[in-house]
Amino acid sequence: MERNQPAGAAAFQDAADPAIVREVGLRDGLQSIARTLPTAAKLQWLHAAHAAGLREIEVGSFVPPRLMPQLADTAELVRAALALPGLTVSVLVPNIKGAERAIESGAHAMLLPLSASHAHSLANLRKTPDDVVREIAGIRRLRDAAGSRCAIEVGLSTAFGCTIQGRVEPAEVLRLVRAALDAGAERVGLADTVGYADPRQVRELFERAFEVARPYGVNSANGEQRLACGHFHDTRGLGLANVFAAWEAGVRRFDTCTGGIGGCPHAPGASGNVATEDVAYLLASMGVPTGLDFDALIALRGAVAGWLEGEPLHGHIWRAGLPKTMKEAA
Repeated sequence: MERNQPAGAAAFQDAADPAIVREVGLRDGLQSIARTLPTAAKLQWLHAAHAAGLREIEVGSFVPPRLMPQLADTAELVRAALALPGLTVSVLVPNIKGAERAIESGAHAMLLPLSASHAHSLANLRKTPDDVVREIAGIRRLRDAAGSRCAIEVGLSTAFGCTIQGRVEPAEVLRLVRAALDAGAERVGLADTVGYADPRQVRELFERAFEVARPYGVNSANGEQRLACGHFHDTRGLGLANVFAAWEAGVRRFDTCTGGIGGCPHAPGASGNVATEDVAYLLASMGVPTGLDFDALIALRGAVAGWLEGEPLHGHIWRAGLPKTMKEAA
């Protein structure tokens, strides 16, 4: 239940669709940091995020521990997260082996990365985008054969530009949206992996992507739209503006990270993901229901700063605080 909302927002809030804020700090945030956060601290992060009202959390990634020791305890995080009431637990998987582990773990959803940039795909996964699409189809067959209900979500990275390739053509992004859905993905998100996007570009590309996804209907399991998520980095200070542009285009789920940490190894100097607490404030300032508790989010950010002492954190609302126009919800 939201504890704070802007004065005068009630009328708009009654008409506004709720938004889902998915915390990805335990995966996207920690994978970009060399140190390995102890599992005990991760579990505290998980429980504090749930207590703050977050009901979708990406808890880790099933990548080989030798490649990413920071996330070697993902199976343990999934077990703990599944015990939290009302929480949708997601994990990132880079390939079929990772998908097998996700299914075995009982995670509710697995996120498969698919780069719209050919160069980024080769650098990040050593596969072409179309190789990845074929693997998505194999993962769908694997999931269905196992009788699993683990949802398959494709995160279409570098959808707005790439530090290696440069421009990424919108037509290629739209082709891959269609290809991912044809391969059996149940939902697709667009990601500004390297912080190149601007609000106009975001709005226009999402609007076109919604047109591509519309013939596929909605997810029969839960009625959710196929184009499901916006994932933005604040590398050049446009992260929140891009979230707003995606909201205007119809996006209702956003990936965020406590303290704005995280990033892509192919985006030098990137400041990380949009901060969970900043996105929560942006949405609340418009009267959009999120179910998030600002005090708890700020407390969690302070805890993360302590666990990751010396690592740069980002964001604004933690420093400025809530404005006087915010009030306790009745």
